Amino acid sequence: SFDQGGGGSSPTLTDPIVVVVVCVYPVKKKKKKPDHVVRSFYGPVCGALCAVRGRRWVELSVEEQRAYVMRLLDALEVTDRDKRLKVARAILYLAQGVYDECDSDVDVLYWARHNVFLLYHMGVFTALLELLNMEIDNSQACSSAVRKPAISLADSTELRVLLSIMYLMVENIRVQTEDDRPEWIAARETFRIELAAPMCSGEPFALLLFTMVTKFCSMNAPHFPMKKVLLLLWKTVLFTLGGFEELQAMKVRGRERLQLPPLPEDSIRVVRAMRAASPPASAMELIEQQQQQKRGRRSRRPLVKQDSLDTYNERDPFKNEEARDEDEDPEDSDSGIEGEVDPLDRDVIIQPPPPPPPLRPPTERLNFPKGLPWAPKVREKDIEHFLETSRNKFIGHTFQEVVFMVVFMVMSMVMSMALSMALFMMLFMLLFMVLFMCSQIALLKLLLAAAPTSKAKTDSINILADVLPEEMPITVLQSMKLGIDVNRHKEIIVKAISALLILLLKHFKLNHIYQFEIVSQHLVFANCIPLILKFFNQNIMSYISAKNSICVLDFPHCVVHELPELTAESLEAGDNNQFCWRNLFSCINLLRILNKLTKWKHSRTMMLVVFKSAPILKRALKVKQAMMQLYVLKLLKIQTKYLGRQWRKSNMKTMSAIYQKVRHRLNDDWAYGNDIDARPWYFQVEECDMRESIEKFNSRRYDRSRGGPAGGEFTPVDNCLQSVLGQRVELPEDFQYSYELWLEREVFSQPIQWEGLLERP
Repeated sequence: SFDQGGGGSSPTLTDPIVVVVVCVYPVKKKKKKPDHVVRSFYGPVCGALCAVRGRRWVELSVEEQRAYVMRLLDALEVTDRDKRLKVARAILYLAQGVYDECDSDVDVLYWARHNVFLLYHMGVFTALLELLNMEIDNSQACSSAVRKPAISLADSTELRVLLSIMYLMVENIRVQTEDDRPEWIAARETFRIELAAPMCSGEPFALLLFTMVTKFCSMNAPHFPMKKVLLLLWKTVLFTLGGFEELQAMKVRGRERLQLPPLPEDSIRVVRAMRAASPPASAMELIEQQQQQKRGRRSRRPLVKQDSLDTYNERDPFKNEEARDEDEDPEDSDSGIEGEVDPLDRDVIIQPPPPPPPLRPPTERLNFPKGLPWAPKVREKDIEHFLETSRNKFIGHTFQEVVFMVVFMVMSMVMSMALSMALFMMLFMLLFMVLFMCSQIALLKLLLAAAPTSKAKTDSINILADVLPEEMPITVLQSMKLGIDVNRHKEIIVKAISALLILLLKHFKLNHIYQFEIVSQHLVFANCIPLILKFFNQNIMSYISAKNSICVLDFPHCVVHELPELTAESLEAGDNNQFCWRNLFSCINLLRILNKLTKWKHSRTMMLVVFKSAPILKRALKVKQAMMQLYVLKLLKIQTKYLGRQWRKSNMKTMSAIYQKVRHRLNDDWAYGNDIDARPWYFQVEECDMRESIEKFNSRRYDRSRGGPAGGEFTPVDNCLQSVLGQRVELPEDFQYSYELWLEREVFSQPIQWEGLLERP
């Protein structure tokens, strides 16, 4: 499968060259495959691999394999387009692990990794890059695709073969395993540097792929296979810049370099330790519960806490009323958002309670830490406002006295009211802790076209060019396969775009704040906020639990094992997974992007209010996954003060969940409308001020005509003696005649105050 998130589709229908078998030698038949697999996979591809007859690839020595790859590289330089395609397919077969010689999935993965490193050492990636540039610049293919009324798989065959090989090379080399050889570790670092550096086209590889995205969205190259381009682009950025773990390490090193205090925690680790809460109950469910209570069909029982989606909603047999500590407050254990019972679990609750489980040793009991999960944060602006308020209140006291009195009052209040240790640490750190803190709009067009809620339009981008076959299906089974492929195709595109955007935003913010701000402002002006809200304005539970995959057709299972007979009933049943992790991953990424765009931006927060995002986000809380619920609650928190008193009164359980799961800050009156920065007339001024600051920075840093690196008042002075004396200065022709006179008048006759040179100005 070309998608690492799981869920493969039929290679026989959607992408005939994703899996290509090349007859290297007279193969001894192992087992008979179904006829439709033989016709699709075992067609005559080329005779380029027949040099080593009678021997299997896995039996060749490394030297023989190198010599064979060298012959393939020589064959790639022929002028015949069809011959080049056959050789490229042979290389693709090697990169896919010579699966016809393997008996298990593990063997295929091993030989795929071995062959990929061999291909890289032999310089195959550079040769493929040259062919990719040729295909991108192929104006004849572009003009032919523009004139075609319908584009199919046949229009992008060469591009898909090249992108498939390059994706397999990038992904296999990027992922590090425990049994990697020393030469593989060195090759990984070398390959990462090569991808980030300018290549044969004079630009990094990721920029070349971004160019392909731009050409596709501008309708200049509608035959480009965007799914493969986006996946390869995402993995390339992930490889060259680093993922979230590398970002966290870069943050730690940056703070050490600037002598800042270390980070209080790792956000990803904290979120992984959180438990999901019960989803909110809808109005219809509340009405139904009231009717059942009136009819006496439901007994009053205590609410049952529901587990997270991470454990597939399996109930913990050790979390019951008898297992609680005697001193634990029953109200503290209720983590439900709305306090209502999930309708999916009503049949479980109505049944009689099961007998208590056998006692377990105390060491095996599940213990969860009490208190808030996050260390509180504070901005320097909040500290200044707090101290200014304190000075105005305590007139006549010095700054040190005011701070001492405030700390003393807080400690006295904590001691007198017997607050929890977590709240005491929060108040103490709120006083003294300070934490300081650009892409193609074309990606949003692709995201809009791949959204489940988008409707087909005549002027929309055709993202199905690399999934539709030349001949449309004629049977019901073929139509069902195509429908599954189309849905999975869109899901992969959404996954790649969302992961790429959040990764770029985080790297931009870590590199320079203005890089992050300019990209964020471009995304906002391109209507990214309503686009993401439109994405979530659907039945999110159906999207999370979609089954757009056919497990038996996943690679390498489909080429190693015998395939069962596919029927319409088996396709409707889907896989055995309860949730589609690919779609869940996309939803979390989109929520994180929305949080990045709106954080500390009141004008963008008002956009959430104007577009009525509260009910949309509240429906997303039905997904019982802790990380997704956290970012939904963050988005609800920043707009709570604008939703009115009645909304807050009707959603007190949601307010309680925000308090329990979202980080707290100094003077954070998110539940009320007292924020001095939230004045309506400041909304547009905020965006204008940000744009002005960004333009000034870009002009000062990059504009050559206004004092950039080439000249102007902001050009740094060259104080190096060697470079100054080494510059060639053009003197006028008459200077050599008057040089001695100038030397006598300007140098020798002028008194020099040598003592003055030692004094500082």
